[in-house]
Amino acid sequence: MSYTQELLREKFPAKQDVVTEITNLEAILNLPKATEHFVSDVHGEYNAFDHTLRNGSGNVKQKINENFGGRLTPRNIQEFATLIYYPEDKLAYRKKHVATQDELDQWYLNTIARLIEVLKITATKYTRSKVRKAMDPNYVYITEELLYNDQQELDKRNYYNQILHNLVALHQADEFITVTCYTIQRLVVDHLHVIGDIYDRGPAPDKIMDTLMKYHSVDIQWGNHDIIWLGAVSGSPLCIMNLLRICARYNNLSIIEDAYGINLRHLSMFAEQNYTDVKAFRPKTVEDTEVIRPDEKKQITQIHQAVAMIQFKLEGQICQRRPEFKMNNVTLLDKIDYENSKIKIGNETYPLTCNCFSTIDPQDPYKLTEEEEKVMRSLLESFGNATKLRRHLNFMMEKGSMYKCYNGNLLFHGCIPVQKDGSFQLFEFGSQKYKGKGLLDFFEKQLRKAYSEPDKNDDLATDMVWYLWQGPLSPLFGKHAMTTFSRYFIEDKDTHVERKNAYYNLRKEEWFCRKLLNEFGLNADEGHIINGHTPVKKGSQPIMANKKMIVIDGGYSKAYQPTTGIGGYTLLYNSYGLQLVTHHPFTSKEDAIKNGRDILSTRRVVNQELKRQTVADTDTGREIKEKLQILRNMLSDYKQD
Repeated sequence: MSYTQELLREKFPAKQDVVTEITNLEAILNLPKATEHFVSDVHGEYNAFDHTLRNGSGNVKQKINENFGGRLTPRNIQEFATLIYYPEDKLAYRKKHVATQDELDQWYLNTIARLIEVLKITATKYTRSKVRKAMDPNYVYITEELLYNDQQELDKRNYYNQILHNLVALHQADEFITVTCYTIQRLVVDHLHVIGDIYDRGPAPDKIMDTLMKYHSVDIQWGNHDIIWLGAVSGSPLCIMNLLRICARYNNLSIIEDAYGINLRHLSMFAEQNYTDVKAFRPKTVEDTEVIRPDEKKQITQIHQAVAMIQFKLEGQICQRRPEFKMNNVTLLDKIDYENSKIKIGNETYPLTCNCFSTIDPQDPYKLTEEEEKVMRSLLESFGNATKLRRHLNFMMEKGSMYKCYNGNLLFHGCIPVQKDGSFQLFEFGSQKYKGKGLLDFFEKQLRKAYSEPDKNDDLATDMVWYLWQGPLSPLFGKHAMTTFSRYFIEDKDTHVERKNAYYNLRKEEWFCRKLLNEFGLNADEGHIINGHTPVKKGSQPIMANKKMIVIDGGYSKAYQPTTGIGGYTLLYNSYGLQLVTHHPFTSKEDAIKNGRDILSTRRVVNQELKRQTVADTDTGREIKEKLQILRNMLSDYKQD
């Protein structure tokens, strides 16, 4: 008897227990497939992300329209939708703007009745047990009585109405409305996929992580910007300098200090002593309303230079330590003519646009100064001891992976490195060669090893984490090189070019996408690849390769919205098929509550299932079928006994 069979025998010791469980599981297989929600590249934009989760990428409003389209005006539909998104805030707003108590009581009665109707619609895909688990424990009894009561039965109508009356009379209406709204949000989407890049650029990745840790069902495919945060906690000083540089560049150092409690005072003092105000390192601001005091801007500019210089030095050290990375194109400090402020790259010599090399010894340009060493050690210790950050990244490691195969689809953030002919590129390390799926598996193993051994800050696994950030064969980066130095110091834009891997052209071809699906053991006729990482620019299409490839990085980050022209793409996969959702930029939570302003969303059907999918067609269904086979064998044993 297998271990699984032993566990099932303990759980279902009697014949009737087995019969009941078989009946239950067989019934579950016939339920409609629940809705999956895909988001990508949220880049710290908490408010827009939170709103998207609350409205289920427009799913909540669609349910309301389907049920109340002929009974409520568009304005009242939007008011009702906003209530479900933000129940506490909308209730407070409503009570401030109601004329009489009688009018408020009537609104309570109408609203509760409507919420129960929406809850009935969202609950139809689930067993009663699962719906019950989604409810607030304090209101399970009342909610179930209202939910499963047939209001058309005259004998029970008064019973139903009395429950509603008591909720209002006993001052429970606010709380009941609130918990019911959250139950609807919970049931509208069964599972969330986050396809990378939670961190960097935006102001509140910590709030996004807090939200994900409370979410009922989620997985994460790591993005390149997530990797440097994972690397920082894994003990990589180079990853720390990269993430600090990006935070300084986008005026987000408050994430480090205020959100995660990491003290930057030592770094700030060092930067103030060694660097001045250099235009190329001033922080970027996205919104006109984002005003930075002159003294604060200067401080950020100085910190920006300090961490960039340490980064460039550490890059030289790691390239010397790991010649197998073949990344000498990032070691440029030894190519500088410091007296004449020029640099030689290849056969070309370029003038440098600014000079902030006071901490560099031209005779040994990659050596850290004594003070830089102290700053680095201090930061390594601070990141290693940042409890909240560690908690967030522990969750990211627990729920995360380089890729995921889920319900027949392949999910990953960046790319699969390939040659122009579509053959997989080889990453050679020692006597081993890795490619395709094996390459992603190899890098995931290295990341998990580095994260579990944070005290080893220059071991192979930790160096590999940095390689994932910008290595030419990194599946999370996907370019020949990262031209960070050139973008700061060289005006000639030819030196700024970062050539994309051939994957990004080939992913438009159906044959190539089929090859990738086969590589990961998926059905190429039925499966899709869901990708992030590269913003879909205006005029470009997010659906490619005869609908085999779907790219959903559409502009959550405000920095990208001028390029994309939208506020982001998301994807929904329900029992009827796949739908791509295009969002307009989010304004604010306050605007949504006061004016009913929603993220205007348009849907585009990617594929329509010929036959509505059920649980039996999913990964969960396959697991249930395996369990059913074991239970049937057990039942046969009982019969023989």
